[in-house]
Amino acid sequence: MNRTRTFFLMVALTILFVIVGGAVGGNQGVILAFLLAAGMNFFSYWFSDKMILRRYRASQVGPEHGTRLYPIVAELTRKANLPMPKVFVIPEQNPNAFATGRNPKHAAVAATEGILSLLDDNELAAVMAHELAHVKHRDMLTGTIAATFAGAIAMLGQFARFGVGSQGRRNNPLGMLLIAIGAPMGAMLIRMAVSRTREYAADAGGAEISGQPLALASALGKLHSGMRKFPLTHGNPAHSHMFIMNPFFGGLQKLFSTHPPAEERIHRLRLLADNVKT
Repeated sequence: MNRTRTFFLMVALTILFVIVGGAVGGNQGVILAFLLAAGMNFFSYWFSDKMILRRYRASQVGPEHGTRLYPIVAELTRKANLPMPKVFVIPEQNPNAFATGRNPKHAAVAATEGILSLLDDNELAAVMAHELAHVKHRDMLTGTIAATFAGAIAMLGQFARFGVGSQGRRNNPLGMLLIAIGAPMGAMLIRMAVSRTREYAADAGGAEISGQPLALASALGKLHSGMRKFPLTHGNPAHSHMFIMNPFFGGLQKLFSTHPPAEERIHRLRLLADNVKT
């Protein structure tokens, strides 16, 4: 079901892109906007892992460091039949974790010091299994494709805002205003829906890898409370979709969150645990 929803959401992004591109600049507008967005996101796809890890001052750890994180990830990786990712610890008290990298062979998982001190071993394993599910599902690629189309649509909106396009279309200022405002907003909402769908899928996939849906539900409950107690001190809201829980809240971040409500995620995991028992 989640794959089907993701497919249709991506189709919706494509259709919106073609419609807006045709309205703003015809075929040339479509091609130009797509090439610009694709170029930016191609760079992001290949190099974002290094940039993100450096941005959050992450330090790589291995079996020689004596941290409980590495052996937990190693065991989960074996269960998931995945290549061993690089493992990082982030010097932040905000309890969180994320996965990055362009594919399973070039993946990295990171956890903050806050999450390591907050969760017990079972809960931490469930969280890291969630991140490995993102790696297994290749969600980084899905996110990059969604970002490419959303970015291209936003560019077309900017073209409309500054009057780029054929003369006939520029003579309809109301239509151009609707495209300039409505198109990027629609793209953002669709991209947000893609992200939320993938979070539900990663919850289910993580529960399958760890075999502990209730441990993940418990972890999400603790993280939801810990976010407000220890806000993220060094971060960029544009990276919110990467984390297991959105570390940025309040205002528009709450209204346009890339993550489903924690209560709904916990509810689904409890239902999953009940189904496993029966």
